[in-house]
Amino acid sequence: MDIVRNADGTLVVPLQRERQHRTDDGSDASNDAGDGEAAPTGEAPTTRLLHPGEGGYDEVLAEWDRQQNPDRAPVVSTATGRHEAMTLVHAVATSPDHAVASAVKAIGDPQASGEALRHVLVGGVHSVEDFAAQIAEAEGGDPLLAHETTKIIGEVLTELDK
Repeated sequence: MDIVRNADGTLVVPLQRERQHRTDDGSDASNDAGDGEAAPTGEAPTTRLLHPGEGGYDEVLAEWDRQQNPDRAPVVSTATGRHEAMTLVHAVATSPDHAVASAVKAIGDPQASGEALRHVLVGGVHSVEDFAAQIAEAEGGDPLLAHETTKIIGEVLTELDK
């Protein structure tokens, strides 16, 4: 099962099933409550919903992006691409109608901007926080929260991949 990105930025992530360990007598050790009683067995969830800002969200978003184009070469960020990516994220964040499509159309090198944004995601939450601080320094204003920045990056990457 692949990671699914919803329109609101949430990610549906498949969960790995825990391995069941057998005891010497062949019974399932995970069902032993320790008092001779069997613990309740229920089907564990197979997916988890991650919201922007939750632990692991940035890494899962980077993995989702890799799923969209598995043949893509490793990401490389250039100075020009990073500058345009900062301008792009700032434009979306300050747009009254959150206009992602028009902000993407306004940049000169969408491919380089996308690569820079992917590079930020691969770096994890600290990379996203640093990127948000650089945007605030370059464009003015207060830094965006990491989860807001990550959500905008996901929206921009979705638009760039259209």
